[in-house]
Amino acid sequence: MQLTMIGHSTVLIETGGQKILTDPFLRTYGNPAYKRLRPPSRTRQELRDVVGVLISHSHWDHVDGQFLRMLGDTPVLVPQRMRWMFRLKGGGNLCGLKCWETYTLGEIKITAVPALHLIPTVGFVLEAENKQIYFAGDTFLRPFMRDIGEKFQLSAALMPVTTFRLPMTMGEKQAVKAVEFLKPALVIPIHLGVEPRSPLLRTNQTAEQFAQRLADSGNSTPVVILKEGESHAL
Repeated sequence: MQLTMIGHSTVLIETGGQKILTDPFLRTYGNPAYKRLRPPSRTRQELRDVVGVLISHSHWDHVDGQFLRMLGDTPVLVPQRMRWMFRLKGGGNLCGLKCWETYTLGEIKITAVPALHLIPTVGFVLEAENKQIYFAGDTFLRPFMRDIGEKFQLSAALMPVTTFRLPMTMGEKQAVKAVEFLKPALVIPIHLGVEPRSPLLRTNQTAEQFAQRLADSGNSTPVVILKEGESHAL
């Protein structure tokens, strides 16, 4: 199994000759409030051969309407409560999942898991090749992470580890606690590809500082920081 950072929260998961994409944000620009720090490492056209797409929520930096319209019958898994929104954004073959519901794509099993954000959202656990990958999307720390850690033996956790002012996701301290709850074999930080245009909304939090905080807490879970285009094999 190979995980490739496309950019921000967009990760390509390759397993058994099949490709799954998370939270596609494939535009090269941001919006009036946030700038994109680096362009995605692959184009929409280069990612059209995925067999499934996992979208945690409908915020602008996690979904690309133009890409959705290119997918045709490719299954797109989304939060059940927001299925209508993804239809408006151009989604075709949408599968709305409630927490703990499961969807199967060939040999790949995907379970929606709880998440907490500013709008309805879910995370996902992907199971294939005797490995279990947790994709958190945008979420704050909550006790449901204990349930995820107890239900699954996570090979990797793809999760936010920094935040802005006002907080949009877990920050460094919450992310350290989340690792304690989830007990993954390793952590891959996500949600690192945009930055507030206003310096007043930025923090000094970084993935590297999170990794140091985690080590200082006595937790030996490795942190793999992937830049755009870089891959990690499990």
